[in-house]
Order: sequence, then C-alpha cells, then structure tokens
Amino acid sequence: MEVFLASCVVAGVPLLFATVGELITQKAGNTNLGVEGMMLMGAVMAYVASVGTMNPYLTVLSAVLAGAAGALIYGVLTISLRANQIVTGLTLTIFGTGFAKFVGQPYLGKAVPAEVTQFFVKRPLPLLSEIPFVGPIFFRQDIFVYLSYILCILVAVYMYKTRIGVNLKAVGENTAAADASGINVTLYKYVHVLLGGAFSGLGGAYLSIVRIPLWQEDVVNGRGWIAVALVIFVAWNPIKAFFGAILFGGLSIMGMRLQVMGVGISQYLFDMIPYLATIIIVVFSTHKKRKESQPPADLSNNYFREER
Repeated sequence: MEVFLASCVVAGVPLLFATVGELITQKAGNTNLGVEGMMLMGAVMAYVASVGTMNPYLTVLSAVLAGAAGALIYGVLTISLRANQIVTGLTLTIFGTGFAKFVGQPYLGKAVPAEVTQFFVKRPLPLLSEIPFVGPIFFRQDIFVYLSYILCILVAVYMYKTRIGVNLKAVGENTAAADASGINVTLYKYVHVLLGGAFSGLGGAYLSIVRIPLWQEDVVNGRGWIAVALVIFVAWNPIKAFFGAILFGGLSIMGMRLQVMGVGISQYLFDMIPYLATIIIVVFSTHKKRKESQPPADLSNNYFREER
C-alpha cells in the first residue's frame, strides 16, 4: 500500500504544478485553457536544455521560461488586446502541441542525459522519511516532489495571509472596484498569468525529465485538461489541490497497478477513469451553491477601464 500511495504522489506532481498555476491565473480573473500547451512547451524545452547543457538548473529554468512564454502570448491577447479568453486558451493549446512536435522531432525516443536524471533521483529527507507510513509515502521522493509541497504552502500563505493575495482576490471578484481602489489591475493579471504558465511548464518538465526520461510527443497526454477541471474540484484552494492531484494521480496509474496484480481487465478501460472523472467534475460543478466553492465573479470577463 505504501508503494502504491508513494506512486500516487509522484503521478500527481505534474497535475499539482499545473493546477496551482491555473488556480492563481483564475484568481486574477482569467481562464487559460492553454494549460496543456504550456505543459508541452515546458516539457520539450526542458528536454532540449537537458540534452544541450546537461545542467539540471538550466533544464528547470528552460521549462519555467517556456511555460511563461506561452502564458505571455495568452496575456497579451486577452489582457492588452481583450481577445476572447476561452478561444485564446484553446489556440494556445494547439500552438503548444505543434511547437512541441516541431522542436522535439529530432529527439524522439532519445533518453535524458544521466547527468540530469541523477540530480532528480529520490532523496529521503532525514528524520521525516523515518516516520511510520507517512515517511515512505511523502518524504522518500525526488526534489520536484518536495518543491511541489513548498509551492502549495507558499501559494496558500500568499493568497490568504498577505495583502497582495487579498488584492488578487479583489481583482478576480470585481475588477472595476479593484481598479477604482488603486490596485494596478493590469499588473496583477500579467504577473499571475505568467506565474501560472511558469508552474505549468514545471509540470511538463517533470514528465519529460523525471517521470518519463525520454522524449515522446504525447508525454503530457491530457493532463493539462485534467488540471483545469481540478481547479474546480478543489474550489480554487491550493491546499485542497495537493490532495486532489494525488487522487487523480492515483486514478491515472490504477490500470497499470491492477495489471501488475493480474486483474484481467483492459488497462485502457482504467486509463479512461481520470478523464471520466474530469467530465463528472465539470457537470456537477454547476450545482455547487456554497460561496467558497464558486469561481471568481469576474472570471473570463475582459476588463476595459473606460467601460467602468
């Protein structure tokens, strides 16, 4: 059981990065459906950087910059030019998919250099890894997993315990009122859209560098769409996102686990479960009545100052 739960944590890490990224983007009032595309951009650029530099730090930086670059395209179109957010996000996914295929074509099937993979091997944390049951699951992991823990905590503190986080909530709930109170709405939107893209890029990098350390075109495999649905599932809460990501990570590896146990059911049937759960989340989210479970009031609405 401990081995399976530890695998659920690993499988949930890319979902967690992407979910937290989309969460803070939506808190600023923007719906970016380009998460899949940004994850792919981060994945391919991390892989290319690992082959070109063999430096783990530059590998991670490349993923962050690639995801942020995709988010910048979205930001310019939706924040500055006030293009439709949904259409722009979908276009970004198409762009990111094409970009990853074009850039990654020469590297198909090639492994990540050992100099990079060795940096991301599992490193048990002293004392914490010895805690019964909890230790082997959460504290005998790689650096990316530990980084995801820190990210959730920092984002939660940022959103709920800082003045900037309160301002962020105001921008998403009532953009015009936030602007009238002196908050730089455009700056808040750009910063959080770019952060969302950077986190998505990190999620993609984890898949291509650590989880599947060789390049393949379908490395993200729909996880970006699951992350968008997870934002709704966790009610825009970064702490809940941690547990939601582990849950969906477990669903994504359940088929493989049952195959190893000798269960005579097609793995492809189990591979459908995370996506079926995603559809169910989207359907039932329309019936949530509690205020804390509702999206930001100005979500997906483009803001034009002269109209307020």
